[in-house]
Amino acid sequence: MSISEQTLTRRGVMGGMAAAGAAAALATGAPAVAAAAAPAPAAFLPADPLLHLLRRATFGPGPSSIAEIRRLGAKAWLDRQLDPSSIADPVADGVLARLPLARLGIDEIRARVAAGTLKQYGWEPMWQLGYAALTRALWSERQLLEVMTDLWSNHLNVTCPSGDVWDSRTDYDTMIRKHALGKFSDLLKASARHPAMLTYLDNRYSTRAAPNENYGRELLELHTVGQGHTEADVKNAARLFTGLTVDRATGRYRYDAAEHATGAIRVLDFQHANTTATGGEAAALALLDHLALHPLTARRIVTRLCVRFVADEPPASLITTLVKVYLDNRSAIAPVLRALFGSAEFAASIGAKTRTPYEDLAATVRILGYGPATSGTKFLESLYGMARDAGQAPLAWGPPNGYPDVAAAWASPSGLLVRWNFHLSIAAGWWPETLVRPASLLTGTVGALPATYGALIEKTAVRLCGIAPTAKQIAALAEFYGKTPASPLKANDPAAGWMYPYLMGMLLNSPSFALR
Repeated sequence: MSISEQTLTRRGVMGGMAAAGAAAALATGAPAVAAAAAPAPAAFLPADPLLHLLRRATFGPGPSSIAEIRRLGAKAWLDRQLDPSSIADPVADGVLARLPLARLGIDEIRARVAAGTLKQYGWEPMWQLGYAALTRALWSERQLLEVMTDLWSNHLNVTCPSGDVWDSRTDYDTMIRKHALGKFSDLLKASARHPAMLTYLDNRYSTRAAPNENYGRELLELHTVGQGHTEADVKNAARLFTGLTVDRATGRYRYDAAEHATGAIRVLDFQHANTTATGGEAAALALLDHLALHPLTARRIVTRLCVRFVADEPPASLITTLVKVYLDNRSAIAPVLRALFGSAEFAASIGAKTRTPYEDLAATVRILGYGPATSGTKFLESLYGMARDAGQAPLAWGPPNGYPDVAAAWASPSGLLVRWNFHLSIAAGWWPETLVRPASLLTGTVGALPATYGALIEKTAVRLCGIAPTAKQIAALAEFYGKTPASPLKANDPAAGWMYPYLMGMLLNSPSFALR
C-alpha cells in the first residue's frame, strides 16, 4: 500500500469512526445533542459505573487506577481520594523533586533573589509551577485532589505566569491545595488575604481615599453570589476591603488600618457598622463568611461542581439537592462531592461531558500508562507546549474567570486537529520521546499477539477506550491496513510493529476517548 493510499484510507477510517461522535462532541460543542441520526454520546462509552466515576473524578483512567477501583469498589475508592494525605505518591513526588522552585514560599523566593540565585520579577518559579500542575495531573495518585485544585484554581483564578505575582503565585497554589477538599469559606478567606490575589485584582493598591473596585467586583460576580448584586454593593465591598494589602518589604499579607475606610457597610443582606479602622479586617472576614454561606453562592459553587462532574447544563434537581448539602455542612466540599457522585443524576450522565484540551492530554498519557522520563524536565516542557498549543496551558488563563469547562468553548476544527496530532505523537513516542513506554507497544498494550486484525483492533479499543468498536468500525480500521477483520495477524506485520501506533492514535481520536 502506498503512503497516499494509507492516508486516504486513514481519512476514511476517521470519517467512519469519528464523524458522528467527535463532530457532535467537539466540533458542535454539544456532546449531549449529537447530529441527526448519530448515536447518543453515551453509546460511545461503557456503562460501567466504576469507569464512569474514574473518567469524571480523575484526569482520566489509567491501568493502575482501573485496577485499584475494581479492587476497592466505588465507595472505598472515593473515601481514599477524599483523604489524599493517606495516599503515597512516589511517582509524582519523584518528578516534583526536579521542580524545586515550584514549591517555594514568598520568603524563600525573596531570599533567593537577595542571594542572587533568582531574578526579581523572574518567571522561573511560575514556569515550574505549570510543569508541576501537569505532573500531578498525569502521575499523581491523589487524582481527586488534583481535579479539585484545578477547579478552584480556575474559580479563584490568578494567571500563571504573570509578572506582578512573581514572588507569590507558587505560594498561592500551596494555599489552594491546602483547602481544595475543605470548606469553601476557608478557601475564600485565604484567597482574599493572599498576596497573589491581592496583587492580581489590585486590592493591595486600594486605599480609603481611592478604593479599588476590582476585587470587590470579582468577589461578587465570580467568586460568590454571581448575581443579584448592585453597583452599590460592589462599591461598599471595595470600601470594606481597603486596608487588606501586601507589605512592600516582605511581599507578605498585612492589614493596614490606616488605609481602611470606615463607615456603615451594606452588601446584599450583609450589614456592618464598620466604625473603627482597627476592626476593618474582622469586618471584611465577616463579609466573606456571609458570602460563602449565601444561598446564591451555594448555588453558584454547586453548579460549578456539577458542570465539572455531571453535565454542561446540570439537572436542576441535582443542584437543588446539593445546595442543601452545601448549606447544611457550612460550605464543606467533601459532603457535596459524596452526594454528587452518589446521585442518580450523576449515574445517568454518561456521555454528557467532553474533555477539555488539557484533560485530553493528561488522559492520553494516563490511559497509555506511560511513565515520566527518568531524569530532567524537557519532557514536561514538551507536554506543557502541547497543552499551550491546544489553548489550555495549566494555570495560564488570562481573565479572572478561569478556563471554561463546557464543550462549546473548545469547539473548533483546528483544536481537534491539535489533539489528534498529540495523540499519535505521544503514543508513538515521537514527542516527547523520553516518556517510559513498553519495549513492545503491542504486547505492552494488549498482551500476547492477537490472532487476527479484528482481535487486535477490538482488544486495543477496549484497552484505550473501555469499549469495543462496532463491526463496521472494526472493518474500517482493518481496511486501513489493507486487511479484513478475519485476516491473520503475523508478528512481523507492520500492524504489529511500526504501524501499531497509528491504530492507537485513531482510537484515541475517536469520540469514545473525547468524552469525559
